[in-house]
Parts: sequence; C-alpha cells; structure tokens
Amino acid sequence: MNQKRLILASPLLEIVISRLCQELIENHQDFAETVVLGMQPRGIYFAKRIVHELSRTLQKEIPLGYLDATFYRDDFRRRESPLRPNTTNVPFLIENKKVILVDDVIATGRMVRAALDSMTAFGRPRSVELLVLIDRRYNRDLPIKPDYIGKRVNTLESQRVLVEWTEQGAETDRIWLME
Repeated sequence: MNQKRLILASPLLEIVISRLCQELIENHQDFAETVVLGMQPRGIYFAKRIVHELSRTLQKEIPLGYLDATFYRDDFRRRESPLRPNTTNVPFLIENKKVILVDDVIATGRMVRAALDSMTAFGRPRSVELLVLIDRRYNRDLPIKPDYIGKRVNTLESQRVLVEWTEQGAETDRIWLME
C-alpha cells in the first residue's frame, strides 16, 4: 500500500529557504568568491530558489550552474535500465572558488560523491559545501554530511522522499515521505 505523509510544504518551505540563505550569507558574506551548483535533476529547482533569495537579499547576481553526475555514478554500468543524462551548464570556472553544491534530498551520499568527481572538469575548487533540503538520516552509505540542512527526516531504507515543485507542474510545493 502506497501511503504518503506530508513532511514540509508552503509557507514553511519559504521560511526554511530564508533560514538557509541567512546561514549562507553569514558564512559567505557578499558571495564574491562563491558559486552555486545545483545537482541534476531535482536539485536545480532548489538551487534556483536559493539563488533567487540570495540575489534578492544581497542585491547582486549570484553565479548558478547545473551539474549532471550521471556518468560518474558508481552504479552507472550496473543498472538494467540505462540512466538518461541531464544537461550540465556551468558557465564559469570553479578554480579556487568556494562551491555550494545543492540537492533536494541526500540519502546514501553516492550522488554527492559522483557530483564531486564530475565537478573536477570545471576546475579545482577552494572548498565545497553541501546544502540539502532534506537529509534522510540513517541511510548513508558514504561518510558524507551536509553543511546546511533544511530538514532532517528519519527514514527506513524502504521509504523514499518525494519533492514536488511547482516548476515541475505540481499545484504547490510539497515534500512527502512515501511508505
């Protein structure tokens, strides 16, 4: 039986985004040496929201790119159905920059590891921080820990988190825990 439980929705989602942006500004001040990379496919929607709020608050444009790590996944060749790659668009070098890597949900950490590998095509960053909307605790396979977390959710391996964005056609932004 497919059950779902609402874990986050508007207007609380906007408050979470605002809080995360305040934390980022506290640590990166004017973002002069910082860029944002949204992880494809769903992390880009969250990254756009973060960059929009940062730009509005700081009154300046914040560099935003989209990173696809499909070919860097450790399960790429093992899957029965092939993964379809998404667009990578990083219109700047990340050499010696502070990079904020953004994704909607972190579970095992494997996608983040793949993103770190794929990032090297655009230079060697000074540092990389991870910002996630949902941290699925107790599901990590790799020792990867987000620096900025919207909400921590205790999940079982059999559960999954579904993020619905209005940009993807949902009537409202909602995050569900699927049983």
